[in-house]
Amino acid sequence: MTNDRVSEDRGPTGPSEMESIAVHTSDPWTSVAATLDTMNDDDARVALSRCCGASAWVEAMVASRPFTDASTLERAVDRAFADLSAEDWLEAFAAHPRIGESKERLQKFAHATDSAREQAGVDGAQAAILAALADGNRRYEERFGHVFLVCATGKTAEEMLAILRSRLANTSEAELAVAAGEQRKITRLRLERLA
Repeated sequence: MTNDRVSEDRGPTGPSEMESIAVHTSDPWTSVAATLDTMNDDDARVALSRCCGASAWVEAMVASRPFTDASTLERAVDRAFADLSAEDWLEAFAAHPRIGESKERLQKFAHATDSAREQAGVDGAQAAILAALADGNRRYEERFGHVFLVCATGKTAEEMLAILRSRLANTSEAELAVAAGEQRKITRLRLERLA
């Protein structure tokens, strides 16, 4: 019979404790909290606005510092999102290019490099798919009054097109909530890149 426990001076006492330690040390949020805590307010605003274009969210995050650890940072992110109005969400959405936007048009956005990386699934897509995305973007914006927002990381152009088409059936209120959820995902991914 093996014993997973080791003496106090030798380290973890079993597999579950070792997994817990591994998760804690590999958590990028700890590094993100430390990075944001070392920045002055102006640098923090610039870094945070690359993650989310809602100025109310950025200001709430700057005011919440210091974060000191991952859980404090995560609570601050959630609190800042919870306090956003519909207008704040629309400001955040407006900071994003259309899915499938040309590389040249992407450059007008402050976080063009992030958007290009996240939308890599449209690179090399067939012309018919790109045309359908352009048409879908136009129809979506006419219906909802803001850019179609999806966390594009890891998705193909075909998958994004299917998501766009399915969301055209939403009510305006439901779609605002869905798009806000996608913004949250995008923001979290971008925050992790600050580590």
